[in-house]
Amino acid sequence: MINIETNRLLLRNFVEEDKDDVFRYCSQRGIGEMAGWPRHETIEDTKKVLSGWIKNENKLAIVWKENGRVIGHIAIDEDSEEGRIDTKELGCALNRDYHRRGIMSEAMVAVIHYLFDHDISYIWACCFKENIASKALIEKCGFVFRQEGEFYSERLDRNFQSYEYCLEKDRWKRNSRDGV
Repeated sequence: MINIETNRLLLRNFVEEDKDDVFRYCSQRGIGEMAGWPRHETIEDTKKVLSGWIKNENKLAIVWKENGRVIGHIAIDEDSEEGRIDTKELGCALNRDYHRRGIMSEAMVAVIHYLFDHDISYIWACCFKENIASKALIEKCGFVFRQEGEFYSERLDRNFQSYEYCLEKDRWKRNSRDGV
């Protein structure tokens, strides 16, 4: 189980009681679609998805400490390209009501620290070309552009053009020491 705490956030594993909060942001138009999954139409959609998230210790709920609500999530996925054990991929979503407050960058930086302190050397993050906010977030967190790619979302039956970024542990540590 993973528990990471920042000044404003608690990142923890999901529980069944999170379903209403998860539905609240997963049903917002554009949130899922910008990450390759359809928005939740009913609470039943959320219950199905949440049951898998509860079993996945690498899917973290982002809890806003001020009100105790789950306002988004970060997924820590295995390396999908080469299957390297020293590499992870990050994905995230955030309730629209909490955008533009630095919340996701705070959560991402906390997860980056956690992973680099736990034998991970490379972290990848990708976003669809039209997702300007995620592109800015990834770059703000220090990821370096590596290549353009393509992602096919089976659930949306659509191809997306993407930007793929990588963050290397050595570079991160060096920049952190230099105050960057």
